[in-house]
Amino acid sequence: MSSKSSSTTTMITTYSPSPTVKNRQPIIKDVDWARPDKRGFHQCRPAYLNTGTVNAASGSAYVEFGSTKVIVSVFGPRESKKASMYSDIGRLNCNVSYTTFATNFRGQGTENKEISSMLHKALEGAIILESFPKTTVDVLLWCWNPVAVSFLLCDLPVVISCASLALADAGIMMYDLVTSVSVSCLGSNLIIDPITEEETYQDGSLMITFMPSRHEVTQLTLTGEWSTPRIHEAMQLCMDACCKLGEIMRSCLKDAAASSES
Repeated sequence: MSSKSSSTTTMITTYSPSPTVKNRQPIIKDVDWARPDKRGFHQCRPAYLNTGTVNAASGSAYVEFGSTKVIVSVFGPRESKKASMYSDIGRLNCNVSYTTFATNFRGQGTENKEISSMLHKALEGAIILESFPKTTVDVLLWCWNPVAVSFLLCDLPVVISCASLALADAGIMMYDLVTSVSVSCLGSNLIIDPITEEETYQDGSLMITFMPSRHEVTQLTLTGEWSTPRIHEAMQLCMDACCKLGEIMRSCLKDAAASSES
């Protein structure tokens, strides 16, 4: 992965999956129904990616996916503070915080800890922990979504993808980048990359964490009732979008490396 570099940005219009499934009827029959932000059912939000945004950090990234904004700082590897933490492999710490205006809770509450734990599980399998023994890497993440009053699944894929980009910017050795995309089931429709309003009314959700170069799903979160064919359809949509997002993230890192060399 690239070493820490000067700030570089990549603006994209979409990283939507290929149209591998046929279009379905609108959720509400006989009524013209559209997503609140006017996207197609299988169209992801426009995204903005920027690396090297925090000078004091070993690596950092800032992303915007619609109204969801995330900034991640990575510190380390550095010596573990407690002797009991020493081991032959490295240690990964993840801490997720929300801005106070974006949520109805403050500080590192129970919900924040659950999000931090999910982020840790999504990233740990992709990092080569043996490459920094007896040391610790800290991933500090701030997220804000002005329309959210609590954490929703639509934010978690953005959190995971941004953290992976920051780790790569810090030069942490990884098997692959980690990308994540979710799908909501609303009536007979699968809605990729849902926003808060859509997630509030969903019948079920599916989120995958994916290493695109290895074509490996590292985490799957499922809520609601799903048939096996629908799970396969939703997973295919997510994996296709994850592969395209991974290409964009790699392009962002390559641009950063080229900028630092010039």
